Amino acid sequence: MAVTWNITNLEYTNDSDKGVVHAAWSASDSDGDHTGTVSGMESYTPDSSAEGYVAWDSLDEATVVGWVKETLGADECTRVEGKVADQITKSKTPPTSWGKPF
Repeated sequence: MAVTWNITNLEYTNDSDKGVVHAAWSASDSDGDHTGTVSGMESYTPDSSAEGYVAWDSLDEATVVGWVKETLGADECTRVEGKVADQITKSKTPPTSWGKPF
């Protein structure tokens, strides 16, 4: 099992630069029928004159996932991945159940 990070959508400026202002993301994993997913959104202030700026047409998912992880920081990424694992564990051994004894 390894958590997979994805970009689910991008909001960008309506100018010629199309700078990313929001990146919606998800982190998910599964073990058989048991899944866990955490999602969020990060905000950015695009600056096409900044060193390392990546043009819209050159963006790929790995680049934006890198931005998201950098924005979150290592500790928060670890916490997100832990929440995904916890969801899978709870799915396998739910703490409560529904039903009637009659």
